[in-house]
Amino acid sequence: MILMRAIIRPDKKEVILDELSKAGFHAATVVDVVGRGKQKGITFGDVVYDEIPKSLIMLAVNDGDKEKVLEVIFRHAKTGETGAFGDGKIIVSPIDEIYTVSSGVAGL
Repeated sequence: MILMRAIIRPDKKEVILDELSKAGFHAATVVDVVGRGKQKGITFGDVVYDEIPKSLIMLAVNDGDKEKVLEVIFRHAKTGETGAFGDGKIIVSPIDEIYTVSSGVAGL
């Protein structure tokens, strides 16, 4: 099992969640966050905005589903054909164990 975390533009959140659901990935945790990337925020004149609003989508999936999830996120998180700075990052990490709280059952 793996944990996939996608940090994306907030305006892309709903379409990505809808497309993930259409692809069979219904369970996700979504958090509104702020942050900055390699460009260290955005500068307009003398003003620097270094806390840019983003959305964090987290989902636990089986290892074999990683490519399907990546494809959905890549296809719908990009700005335009080639993408742009600030479109986000996807972080993939292994999960050692996962349990359902109500039942105590291990696994997805």
